[in-house]
Amino acid sequence: MAKNTVLSARTQKEENHKITMVTAYDYSTAKLMDQAGVNMILVGDSLGNVMLGYEDTISVTMEDMIHHGAAVARGAKDAMVVIDMPFMSYQTSVYDAVVNAGRLMKEGRGNAVKLEGGVEVCPQIKAIVAAGIPVCAHLGLTPQSINAFGGHKVQGKTEAAAKKLIADAKAVQEAGAFAVVLECVPAKLAEHITKELEIPTIGIGAGAGCDGQVLVYQDLLGMFSDFTPKFVKRFANVGELMTEGVKKYIEEVENGTFPAKEHEYAIDEDIIGRLY
Repeated sequence: MAKNTVLSARTQKEENHKITMVTAYDYSTAKLMDQAGVNMILVGDSLGNVMLGYEDTISVTMEDMIHHGAAVARGAKDAMVVIDMPFMSYQTSVYDAVVNAGRLMKEGRGNAVKLEGGVEVCPQIKAIVAAGIPVCAHLGLTPQSINAFGGHKVQGKTEAAAKKLIADAKAVQEAGAFAVVLECVPAKLAEHITKELEIPTIGIGAGAGCDGQVLVYQDLLGMFSDFTPKFVKRFANVGELMTEGVKKYIEEVENGTFPAKEHEYAIDEDIIGRLY
């Protein structure tokens, strides 16, 4: 399989071949996702929730993203690695946005960065793209703005809000974004936006009309149960398997059946005899 790129993503949209994206935050998980054949791996700032135990993504730092991004990049051979720009790494100024995007590429070894927002972050998108860094935009429910939204709410339900989403989507495309994530957007509105844009849309809680889909891997594999959004489908219950596996390990250690003979290393009995 060839390396997935911004060009292959555009080709997939043109050929109506759905784009698959999942999150990963470490080397071994990224390797598994890559071997499964996923097109893109998102090193999401969702690591704040699923890896670091925060209630939101606000506390995630650039250092967190670089650390996890580099680990994922070492495990992903064919998948395109997209790294989230964390809260306040790009909102403060165009200069900060370019510097921090550069760090995610240089130190985090990403293939692209993702940032949240529409018209208001277009100067940042334009400058980052001008620096030779591909940008994936993110509209709809943007988790870094959770305090402004007043919770996890579906976006774009009124006429004014829907028009703003469409305008934002066209603006980020014009600014140079190669794709846009649509989160918690009514399916028919997401489908309309997808048809209006030349760049691919990647949905999460935005219906089947998008050009691709993204899910947090702990959600799709049943490994995270603090809260489960409506848009999540569990494709396997890996969390249960992990718990069962650890329970068996505890049981065998406690009753002395692990480690067994086949897990031990031998030594010549004569050597042991000479130790006494």
